[in-house]
Amino acid sequence: MSRIETIGRATLYLGDCRDILPTLGKVDAVVTDPPYGIGSWSATGGNSLSQEECDMINAWDDAEPVAQILERSFAVSKEQIVWGGNYFELPPCPGPLVWNKAFRGMHYADGEFAWRNFGKSLRILDLSIVGTEVRQEGRMHPTQKPVALMKWCIDFLSNGQTILDPFMGSGTTGVAAVQMGRDFIGIEREEKYFDIACRRIEQAQRQGDLFIEGATT
Repeated sequence: MSRIETIGRATLYLGDCRDILPTLGKVDAVVTDPPYGIGSWSATGGNSLSQEECDMINAWDDAEPVAQILERSFAVSKEQIVWGGNYFELPPCPGPLVWNKAFRGMHYADGEFAWRNFGKSLRILDLSIVGTEVRQEGRMHPTQKPVALMKWCIDFLSNGQTILDPFMGSGTTGVAAVQMGRDFIGIEREEKYFDIACRRIEQAQRQGDLFIEGATT
């Protein structure tokens, strides 16, 4: 099944990114959080995920390697930020981004690493997931990132006017992009998460429009 939704400055594709990427033109940047650590997810591993969610993540083991999909994304973009880039065979990264979750004792890692193809210095964001919408509103995707984290990433781009996320998930990168006044292109193959992304990005767009209208009165 394929579907295209246009929400303000966001264009969202329901489908396989391997099919959709060749149809897209150039973008300024790719900011994404692809599946990684695949094959190791279990509903009994203390991660609070359903077996269905674990099976969905693990299914990437049988798909074309994510690294090849990233390579196709890089071909249409100038700058790239990839969370979990240390799991893939990417060029050396002189200026990684690090998310320090600032909260210990979880079954998840204490922090996460993002590879980028620009920047010369390591940068760290101290952000406890406890105070983010992921905890306050509930996790909508197994590997959902906080909006504040993705906005932090976008701020590093030199010209991130049009941002592509080929692994959109529940749309966090799109929410961040819309809130920052950027154009966004998102691709997601799971209809359940695509619908969630549409709702979240539409809400972010609507809140942005209300803010702009209020500023002119």
